This record gives sequence, C-alpha cells and structure tokens, in this order.
Amino acid sequence: MTSRVTLISPAIGLALREARFDDGCPLDASGLRLAQAAAGTLRAVDRAWVSPSVRCRETAEALGLEAVPIPELTGLDMGRWRGASLSEVSAREPEAVALWMADPGSAPHGGESVREFCDRIDAWLTSIARTEGRSIAVVNPEVVRAVAVRVLRAPEPAFWRIDVPPLTATEISGRSGRWNLRLGQPLGGAQSRSARPPEPS
Repeated sequence: MTSRVTLISPAIGLALREARFDDGCPLDASGLRLAQAAAGTLRAVDRAWVSPSVRCRETAEALGLEAVPIPELTGLDMGRWRGASLSEVSAREPEAVALWMADPGSAPHGGESVREFCDRIDAWLTSIARTEGRSIAVVNPEVVRAVAVRVLRAPEPAFWRIDVPPLTATEISGRSGRWNLRLGQPLGGAQSRSARPPEPS
C-alpha cells in the first residue's frame, strides 16, 4: 500500500506581504487570482484536506477543491505574537526571540514550541501512512517545514532553513510510514512569488 500526499502552500495574503505572523487575514486579490489560475492544473485525487486557517481555506476553494478541514494541520500557535511582525517582536522582546530561534523546545510567546509542533505534524503523518491512493492538502507553510523535518529525520533547527513559496506543491509518498519527499514544485499556471514570511509564517 502506497500513500501519496501533495501539500500545497496557500496563495499570498496581506500577512505574508507585511511579514506578519498569520492572524487570520484572507488572501489578497493577487493571491486569489493566482490560485484561481492554477485551479485546472491539479491531478485527480481520492481526497482533499485543508488547514483551518482562512488563507488555506480560501486557497483550497479557489483551486476548486472540496477539502475537509483537519484540526491537526492547524499552523503553529504563536501565542501573543500572533499578528505581529518579526521585527516588531524583536524590538519588544529581543531575548525571547533569540531564545525561540535557538531552542526548538522553547515557546516564549506562550504558544507552541517548534518541537511540539513538529511532533504534532509527525503524529498526523503516522495517522495517514496507511491511507491508500492520492491525497491533497492545502496547508500553512510551517506545516510543510515540519513535514520535511520529520520525513528526513533532520535536526529541528533545520525548520528555519526551509523556504516554502506561495502556491507550491510538496509531495510525499510512502509505504508503512517510510516517506520520500519532493519539494517545492510551482503549481501549473501560477507564477508564485518567492516571498519569505516571518518564521514561521
């Protein structure tokens, strides 16, 4: 039994353009147009999932997917930093930001640590390992990073070294929980802007 999952990062929105931690902002007009342009390019799948965030749900809808929201795919909980930019937080709490970037087990914002987040996504990977056929999931960029870290068994600091441009597809395929990884393919018909959000987006 082989499970094949395509992870699609959402189109661009205001939070990404302003380099802010996602606070529920919708897609902007440009991001919506790019997602709609890519709508007919996806291969047929057996099931579709989506992170519960606004921009992921709007991207899935623009792509023509009837996707089921999966709570386990919620983005990294940024606690009191949600909605702020990394530069704003760095100015207010430089020591906390330095700790957060250096220690994957820390959560000075009061939310979820990178380690806890990667563990949560890893548990989801385990749960879908025996899901046969093709699946697609529109997920926050940090979910893609966590998947890459766990699939490759990379050290957790690698989380910060993975760029996930808008509207790109990352594919994993596996049997009995052993995954292969194919990173960052642009969706057909969409000229995705390679913008790096704050860490994580």
